[in-house]
Order: sequence, then structure tokens, then C-alpha cells
Amino acid sequence: MNPLLHAEQALIGSVLLDPGQLSHLGWLAPDHFDRPVHQALFAALRKLRADGHPALTAKVVPLSWVTDAVDEAGLHVRGLTAVYAHALIQSCPRPAHAPVYGRMVLEGAIHRSITQHAIRFHQAARADALQGQVEGALHYSDVLTGVLGDLAQRWGTEPRPVAPAAPLAIASADPPLVQAGRVAEDERFLLAVLAERPRAMDEVVGWLRPGDFADPAHGQLYRCLGALHHRGEPIDRITLLWEAQRRGFLADGSVSGDQLTAICDGVGSGSAEWLGEQVMRSSVTRTAATSARVIRTLAENEALAPGHLIKHALHALGSLDDVRTRWQTANDHPAPSPPTAAPAPPLNGPPPTRVHAALARSAPRPVSPPSARPGSAPTPAAARPPSRGHS
Repeated sequence: MNPLLHAEQALIGSVLLDPGQLSHLGWLAPDHFDRPVHQALFAALRKLRADGHPALTAKVVPLSWVTDAVDEAGLHVRGLTAVYAHALIQSCPRPAHAPVYGRMVLEGAIHRSITQHAIRFHQAARADALQGQVEGALHYSDVLTGVLGDLAQRWGTEPRPVAPAAPLAIASADPPLVQAGRVAEDERFLLAVLAERPRAMDEVVGWLRPGDFADPAHGQLYRCLGALHHRGEPIDRITLLWEAQRRGFLADGSVSGDQLTAICDGVGSGSAEWLGEQVMRSSVTRTAATSARVIRTLAENEALAPGHLIKHALHALGSLDDVRTRWQTANDHPAPSPPTAAPAPPLNGPPPTRVHAALARSAPRPVSPPSARPGSAPTPAAARPPSRGHS
């Protein structure tokens, strides 16, 4: 049993039974349906309503409301017949519950849309890692942010980042194997340059962080170099070894003596700034890939409410925003302003559009006697009591 499929069928059936239900579903779009035939039918019903179909004002719903909807939808999808339309009518328990059925459809669409965009986001990050670029990952990050903002407005929740109550068990997104060796080599060369020419720390210390290193041991060694530089102490093989011991990196195995010796004995010629930019580039794509995997895991959790899903997904994108800002600093590019997700709520309450969306979705009209099938008088619309929105 597929609850989402039943919800889509019941919603189309309710509109076929009672055309007036479309006035309560203005926040729902055809592409929110999973099945193409349901997308085509809902689009056809909206078009008939926009064209002023006689069924909208008739006391008795004419059979032409169904047949015209099937004919219009048949222009965009194959295999649709009036038999299926009548099957949808039979699948609707209560036409007056259309807003609730629509909420279910929208909830499924939110999970599905975020999953699809997270997959594209992850693919772009992996492609950038292979090509030594970051533009694709950053572009899809902006696209996903805009999608989350639009979905938040449709669902009636505030688009703000909120951390999950419990951290997700997501493995780190390593760079592609064909690039892992190059990334590690760039990190070793950078550390060797910084150990050989301590003044080079001034070129990278403002924007490069230990977490930007793919190898945790390299990140710990960079942390030691940064601490010595911050205190104005000399940097050489002995002071670096001592700092690593003081921080417990040797005792817990985070850094080995052989790794430290290899760094200090390495060739220390090269541009620290250029090597730091290579490390940062890898950090951007790696962080983007990790964020995409976190968001996909969240979206595939059907038990997670859409409002929480959107907020947790925005929070997952926050880690990339920090790396992105430092990447822009390293390349002397002004950081672009973040995409506008939705207008800020006024001080005296949430936006009216958000309140309307939540009320329309979550407060069905009082249950009335079952509507008659096409050819009989539809149930008159009744006022709906106010209710609270869903998060």
C-alpha cells in the first residue's frame, strides 16, 4: 500500500466530484504530484476552472466536467480514459477533505524534490572534485537554497536553519580516488613549505583552517603550526614535535613521528598561498558532497515533517557557507549575497501568505454528507474554522 498514491487519487477524485474544492488548493501545483497522469489531470482541472467551465456555477455537476478534464489531460499524457477518472472518483472517501489530501501530496513532493536536488548537488560536487573546480557545487548550493525557500513558503514554515536533535550518522565524503593522491600531496607540500618558511603562514592563516585538510593528521599538524605562529614562537622540527606532544596528538595516534619527520624533511619550496588554495578547493567540494549526502538522508526519512526537513537541510548547507566565504577570501572575490529564500517575517507575526497556506492545508471544512456523483448536486461549501499551521 502506497499512502501517497492513495492521497493523489483521493485528491483528484474530490475535485472531479466537487469543482469548488479547487478554490482551497491554490497552493498546490501539478508538478507536486508524483504520477504523470495525476499531474496532467490536476493541470487540466485548473485550466477548466480558469476558462470558466459551466460546472463551476452549475447546481448539478455535469458529466462534461469529467469528460472535458480527461480530454484536456489526454493531450499531455497517453492512455488516460474516462474509466480511470471514474475510478479516482470512487477512491475519494470525502470530497470535503481535499485540503488534507493536498497537504499529503505536498508533503510527498517536498521530500521528493529535496531528494532529487540533493542528488544533483552531490553529482556536481563530485564532478568538480574530478575537474579541480568549485563553480558547479556552489551553483547547485544556491539552487538548493532557493528550492528550500520556495518549499518553505508553500508549506507555511519559516526558512531558517535548525540543527537536528540528534546528529546523523553520515560518512565523510572523500574525494574521488583518482584525486585523493593529488589532494594529499598538495597538503604535504603546503605543510613542508610552512615548516621551512614560517613567515609563509601569514599568506594562509587568515582563511585556511585545520578542518580544510582531507587528512586529519595534516589538519592537526597545521593546527600546531598555527599555534606556534600565533604565539610568535620559532617553528622547526623540534618545536613542531613538542607542540604535537603537548596537544596529545602523538599519544592518541592522531599524528605519528614518521609523518612529522616526512613533513619537515620534505621540499619546502613553493607558494604557500597557491598550495593553500588547492587545499581550500578540495575542502569546498568535499564539504559540498557531505552536505548533499546529509540532505539526501534527511529527505529520504519519510517520518520527518516537511517543516523540520527544510530547516535541517538549510542547517546542513551552513557548513558549506563558511567554507565558501573563506574560499572567496582566498581568491579575493567578494562573497555573493545569499539567495533570497523568502521575505522576512514582520515583527508582529508571520506573513499572511504563510498563515493562509497553513490554514488552507490543515483545516478541512466540517464533514458533510457524501457528495453525489457527477450528474447530481454537489455539497455546498461550508466555512472552515481556523486552525494552527504545521511545521
